Amino acid sequence: MKDYTKDLPAHVEKHMGENDLFVEIFEGLDRQDVIEPRPPLLFVHGAYTGSWMWSRYMPHFIREGWSCHVMNLRSHYKSRSLDLTKVTFEDYLEDVKEVIKACGAPPILIGFSMGGILGQKLAETVELAGLVLVDSVISREVFDRVPYKELERMLPNLILPAPEREEHLSIDETADDIAFQKKYLSMESWKAVHAFAYTHDSKGIAVDSSLITCPCLVVKAVNCEEDDLRGQVSAELLRAAYTGIWNTTHTGVLVGQRYTEAVDAILEWMKRF
Repeated sequence: MKDYTKDLPAHVEKHMGENDLFVEIFEGLDRQDVIEPRPPLLFVHGAYTGSWMWSRYMPHFIREGWSCHVMNLRSHYKSRSLDLTKVTFEDYLEDVKEVIKACGAPPILIGFSMGGILGQKLAETVELAGLVLVDSVISREVFDRVPYKELERMLPNLILPAPEREEHLSIDETADDIAFQKKYLSMESWKAVHAFAYTHDSKGIAVDSSLITCPCLVVKAVNCEEDDLRGQVSAELLRAAYTGIWNTTHTGVLVGQRYTEAVDAILEWMKRF
């Protein structure tokens, strides 16, 4: 198994705030064609994961001259371990706010899965230079227009165990790609996930897109017409650019064999800055 965290270039590691949020800071390579100062990038991971999930992305953004802040929510990866039975979605919002302040300037927030819905909610009230959603959890407004045909049953629990991964079930991840994730996947807060999940007793997170004024990009892993439609509706509500990547998986867009298609879409969109 290849551990992509072992190949990351030299960078600064910090613990921030009262919850000792672990943040990795990468400086982009100097580029002669970049004259105007660029906003920093802030990468926000999804449930069960951490900054390690962005390891394959980092070399591409560094090479293109971007300064990258890659954070970990409380009790994730190398952040200080806390009682996950008490952690809420609102706590995670506060964690991201903490790191945004430390960026020094309004960042382009790049959020994956849960990180995407955190980014959307924050963008209602927090100044961002841009917002990129990588196969983000959808807002309640998107769900109302393109609901899931079946809702899962999510029984009340204290914490959620790391998801099981079967090597032979992925269409775009190798056994090594999945083994890398299994090495680091960890438990998650039930309260946080229940807030944004779509179940028989949970309606997800509402987002007032009229309050989001920064440029946005939606990147969606697509395996059916409904997936694509959810991505398009998300982009419509956010007045965003849209890229749907067909025949990819939720985690594959970050660590799978075709992850560069998502990276290329983001880098192309960020040429505006």
